[in-house]
Amino acid sequence: MKLAVLSRYSRLGASSRLRMMQYLPYLAEVGFAVQVAPFFPDDYLLRLYRRDSALGPVLRAYLRQLNRLRAVRSADLLWVEKETLPWVPWALERRLLPRQMPCVTDYDDAVFHRYDLHRSRMVRRLLGSKIDQVMSASALVTAGNAYLADRARAAGARQVEVVPTVVDMGHYAVRTLQGSPVSRIGWIGTPSTWTEYMAPMMPLLTEVAAKAGGRIVTVGAGKAAAAHPLVDVLPWSEDTEVTRIQEMDIGIMPLTDTPWSRGKCGYKLIQYMACGLPVIASPVGVNAEIVEHGVNGFLATTENEWREALTTLLRDPDRRRRMGAAGREKVEKHFSLQVWGPRVAQMLRNVAEGVTA
Repeated sequence: MKLAVLSRYSRLGASSRLRMMQYLPYLAEVGFAVQVAPFFPDDYLLRLYRRDSALGPVLRAYLRQLNRLRAVRSADLLWVEKETLPWVPWALERRLLPRQMPCVTDYDDAVFHRYDLHRSRMVRRLLGSKIDQVMSASALVTAGNAYLADRARAAGARQVEVVPTVVDMGHYAVRTLQGSPVSRIGWIGTPSTWTEYMAPMMPLLTEVAAKAGGRIVTVGAGKAAAAHPLVDVLPWSEDTEVTRIQEMDIGIMPLTDTPWSRGKCGYKLIQYMACGLPVIASPVGVNAEIVEHGVNGFLATTENEWREALTTLLRDPDRRRRMGAAGREKVEKHFSLQVWGPRVAQMLRNVAEGVTA
């Protein structure tokens, strides 16, 4: 069977790498011959992180995608990350898609809010219901959490499955560093998520770190992270991200309670826990399901709750180890590629063969 994968990015993009590409070996095992075609090139994503203009790469991306839609007509199944043509109305996108070919769409964030909550009335009018229409036309929608799955069901999707964003446990090992005199509060992400969620937390984090003799380690924030004597700003790469997390003592994921944040899949938390770290997170969306308060970490909303959770973990290494072990066990059972790889591959095979759930 031929499977055409229309991802949004190459492996450089976390959503495409985690939601699609890490499943390729399992798809091959169930008989798929897979062709992957990323929409955006790597230079677009790199420019986006640098906040440079990327008009040229975007225009070329649309032209490539139009050619691909003609080339994939011989496939047995189409697997699309979010939508085929961003910012293009569904009426036009539907005409360009191969007819009679089943399509599976995947969502790991609330991309529909990019349209239905847009500040422009024209965008809301033309595109506000686009993702709902894409979901409704899909043979299967895979959603990273219940918030996204509920939207798909409300849109009339025929089949909806909640598939969390998972990690390959073969690549994630429990941290082995012992006896470090400085405890490290860690965060991993992108410059845009740093600006939105972490920057407002920095006065509190630096205050707590200074009092407890700790440090703050950021991975991927880049120039968005302001210089501070207690902050280590480290670059992100796929090759080193696990090692960077293993060098942390506590993993954090602050969020603001917005519709967009409720669509997030808590991947940072899963990465931290896979490395045996205790976590602290805002109880927004799926975070409240991943974190068992007092067991594998803490849920914190107010400044006082964040301060108490951080101070407790910074000063109690034994508690960090117990919570970290509980988190690792939860990831192994519920958020690992080893568990979900065969499941996702079989879901897609069932759609290609016309087997209903």
